[in-house]
Amino acid sequence: MKSKVKQYYTEYGEGEWKRLIKDPYHQMEFNTSMHFLKKYLPKKGLILDAGAGPGRYTVALAKQGYDVVLRDLTPKFVEMARKKVKYAGVSKRVKSLEIGDITNLSEFKDGTFDAVICLGGPLTHVVDKKQRERAAAELVRVAKKGSLVFVSLMTRFSIHIDALEDFQEEIVPLQRKIRDTGDYPGGKSGFAPSHFFMPEELDDLFKRKGLEVITLVGLEGLSTDRKKKVNKLYRTNKKAWDIWWETHLKTCTHPGAVGISSHMMIIGRKK
Repeated sequence: MKSKVKQYYTEYGEGEWKRLIKDPYHQMEFNTSMHFLKKYLPKKGLILDAGAGPGRYTVALAKQGYDVVLRDLTPKFVEMARKKVKYAGVSKRVKSLEIGDITNLSEFKDGTFDAVICLGGPLTHVVDKKQRERAAAELVRVAKKGSLVFVSLMTRFSIHIDALEDFQEEIVPLQRKIRDTGDYPGGKSGFAPSHFFMPEELDDLFKRKGLEVITLVGLEGLSTDRKKKVNKLYRTNKKAWDIWWETHLKTCTHPGAVGISSHMMIIGRKK
């Protein structure tokens, strides 16, 4: 499974860097994540960006004055991140860029980081249950006591909606398996093997690893899978968009919005 994930993202390449900013709809994931990072992160400190991809969050946080350690499974992404960091002029803030797996952070001592982020869905691609447990434990272990851990991933309900909207050919062979287990082995859509989470599953996983859960966030929330509507509203009616964005931020932590969101984020404090 790990090799398939690495292959998928190696081929995806620059698309992952562009994904979070390519249009107003996709910017919701990034902007909502940054909103809550700004709200909860300490004013300064050393942050681990685990499963960082090509470094979109690393660059953003380094620009805000944080020191960051970047780690990703895909060598191509680490090399891309190195270039993005240099281009952004934040090389002094990014202390290292390493190839590595979120299931094994053994080079870091317990309580190394002032905050840990794992955003965009790396934990989604840990299909084996024992390995998911290990990844969650590792992300919490390397955080300092009392510090914050942020993890975002893809939700199970949103995948069912996606199937109905865009991938009906996968309903017969895969819908029941995803519905009942959350596991997706890969299919005609070409997406990497994944485990899609229920909110209560994510909450339970990290509570068992020693997090005091502060909140769950639906990063797209009520806007999920309404790409054309969101993009049109943003581009044609600024006043209405401002009200919609305000509404999004006020509703995105509601359980109903979290459950249907394409991506959800858990925010917790290490006990």
